[in-house]
Amino acid sequence: METITLSQFAPAFFLTLFAGLSTGFGALLAFFSKAKDHTFLSIGMGFSAGVMVYVSFVEILDKSKSSFGTLYNSEVLGETLALLCFFGGIGLSALIDKFIPEDVNPHELKSDKELSVLKEGNKHSVLHDSALKRTGIFTALAIGIHNFPEGFATFISALDDLSLGVSIALAIAIHNIPEGMAVSLPIYHATGNRKSAFWYAFISGLAEPVGAVVGFFLLLPLMGELTLGITFGMVAGIMVYISFDELLPSARMYGNAHTTILGIVLGMLVMAVSLVAFKLI
Repeated sequence: METITLSQFAPAFFLTLFAGLSTGFGALLAFFSKAKDHTFLSIGMGFSAGVMVYVSFVEILDKSKSSFGTLYNSEVLGETLALLCFFGGIGLSALIDKFIPEDVNPHELKSDKELSVLKEGNKHSVLHDSALKRTGIFTALAIGIHNFPEGFATFISALDDLSLGVSIALAIAIHNIPEGMAVSLPIYHATGNRKSAFWYAFISGLAEPVGAVVGFFLLLPLMGELTLGITFGMVAGIMVYISFDELLPSARMYGNAHTTILGIVLGMLVMAVSLVAFKLI
C-alpha cells in the first residue's frame, strides 16, 4: 500500500469519529424524545442493515478477493482466502458476544416494553437503582468492546475508498443510536443525572476512533495486499454478523415486517446508487 498522507488520514479518521459520536446522539434522543412510535427507528435500523449487507457482499468482500488474488496470482485461491477471512470475521464477532453477559450485551436488545419501563422511570420496576446503573455502565463497556472492530472497519474502508467509507460510517452511525439509548436510559433512571448518563454513552462511542487509530498503527508496518485482504474479508464478516444479529431483529422489534423490509431495500438502493455515482465522478 502507498504511503498514507494527512489528506487521506484526516477524512477517514473524522468519518470514524462521526460514527462513534452518534452513540452520544442516541443518548440525547433517549432523554428528549417522548414519542412511543418507533417506526422511524425501525426503518433506520433496516436501512443500516441493507447498507451493510449490500456493501459487504458487493464491495468489501470483492476487495478482499482482489487483494488476495493479486498477491498470489490466483483467482480461486484469492476467493478461498477471502471467504475464510469472511467467516473468521463472523466467528470473531460471535466470540466477543459469547464473553459479554447477556443482560448488558448491546446485541441482546431490550423489548419495547422494557425500554418503555426505563424511559418512564416506572417506580414499580423490579430493577433496583444500583442494578440499573450497573446495567448502563456494563453496557457502555460492552459497546466500547464492540466499537473497536467497527471503528477499524470504517477507518480502513475510508482509507482505501472514501465513498465506501462514507457509506459504512453512515450505516454504523445509525446502528449506534439505539446503543447510546441502551447506555443512557438505565444510568439516567438510576441516578437522575442526565449529564452523567450522556457522558457514559459518549465515551463508549469514542472506542470507535480509538480502535481505528490503534489498529491502523499496529498494522501500518505490515500494510500491503495480504493485510488488506485479511482486513476487508473480516470486516465484511463483522458487518454481516452485526446486521443479522442486531440490526434486523431490532428493526422488526421496533416496527414490523413491512417497515423492516422498507428500510433494507432503501439502504441497498441508496448504497447501490451512491457506489455507481462515485465511480462516475
